Amino acid sequence: MKRRNDSQAERVDSIVDPGRRRLLKAAGLGLGSMSLAGAGIIASTPARALATNARIVIVGAGAAGLATANRLSSALDGASITLIDRRERHLYQPGLTLIATGLWKAGTVIDSNQRYVPRNVDWIHASVSEFDPDVNQVVTDTGQRVDYDYLVVTTGLHLDFDAIEGMSPELIGREGIGCVYDNPENASRTWEMVDRYTTQGGVGLFTRGPGGIKCAGAPLKVIMLTEDLAQRRGTRDRLQMIYNSPSAGLFSQPDMDQFLKEEFPRRDIDINWHHRLIGIEPEQHRATFDTPDGPVRLDYDFIHVVPPMRAPDALGNSPLAWQEGGFADDGNWMEVDRHSMQHPRYPNVFGAGDCVGTPIGKTAASVKAQVPVAVENLVSVIAGAEPMARYDGYTSCPLITSRGQAILVEFDYNLDMVPSFPFISPYREHWVPWIMKDKFLKAAYNAMLRGRV
Repeated sequence: MKRRNDSQAERVDSIVDPGRRRLLKAAGLGLGSMSLAGAGIIASTPARALATNARIVIVGAGAAGLATANRLSSALDGASITLIDRRERHLYQPGLTLIATGLWKAGTVIDSNQRYVPRNVDWIHASVSEFDPDVNQVVTDTGQRVDYDYLVVTTGLHLDFDAIEGMSPELIGREGIGCVYDNPENASRTWEMVDRYTTQGGVGLFTRGPGGIKCAGAPLKVIMLTEDLAQRRGTRDRLQMIYNSPSAGLFSQPDMDQFLKEEFPRRDIDINWHHRLIGIEPEQHRATFDTPDGPVRLDYDFIHVVPPMRAPDALGNSPLAWQEGGFADDGNWMEVDRHSMQHPRYPNVFGAGDCVGTPIGKTAASVKAQVPVAVENLVSVIAGAEPMARYDGYTSCPLITSRGQAILVEFDYNLDMVPSFPFISPYREHWVPWIMKDKFLKAAYNAMLRGRV
């Protein structure tokens, strides 16, 4: 096996250079006060709250839902705002990759939704089982019917483990199976499998679900951090690592796609193109992939499973989902105008976050950019004005390549790089994006939940 140049895995926990400290301070301030234009938003902040008695329902108390609730609470005076979600626990999902590769503890990402729900927002602890936009009503799984004048859908997405024959979440942490997605328990059990694999060696299969997925950089981070860990442990020559892509690419942004297509071979990571995981035989440690040449079965000692993802059933089966064209056949995502975040057939309905059908971005950075647009446009509609705020597709991924190194990838609908920090190159590995990811982004995320950034 080829070995990486140790200089490319620079340790950052002993940084003492004053210049670097100044950059870290600038990075921390920048994450908290990044301009709206730099975050992919063309919007304005209302000078004062709009007086209204409108009934507004927000479905989903994830990052997008909480940020929406806080922004609407500040932007409107007299509105009846209702949040519907039964989840009590809030998870900082960008940290799951770090848990799964041994860098964070599970408790680091666990928080309480109650801490972020505004006092003047009514919280219904239930799940929505039916959307009926023709009568401006949602129905909960407890049978409660909730009427609204305006609706904001922020349900998140569904991990479709059932689409992989033989797979279920209960298998994560057993039989060499890992999955970074969904919750810290899955991530912790995945770390147990990664720890064993990088100690004992063997064949590792790393997968990516087809179509739109939450944090498309996560599968790439998992394989690169696993490879880096094996290098640090001196066990790299015991590992065969294979990345199975369901398409002919590794990343949607062309510059990063080219970087990874060169980086993986340099690190002796094999790539199988057009390999989509469709089945797993846990006891045999065997996985089946759909390929242009028919099904292919591969044995493994460790496998990182990334399931297909789609809108939750209640949303995907509702009139709010794409009915034809667009994302009708890819995840049943909610139909929205990709710039205004407004539903084209139901103008009193808006969406944000992982559940919406936009060409790019199921990330926390996308939520940070989408929510202010959705909220400002909703407020405009309530006021009888045209929705003018625009979302340009901004998304961001601190693409971790090794412990202490990352690339801050920021791009828009045109797949053009739109860097927010002029001192960080979006085309090469650097220690600053790593520090941002490890130390600063969670605080910026929490500020986003409260509607402050």
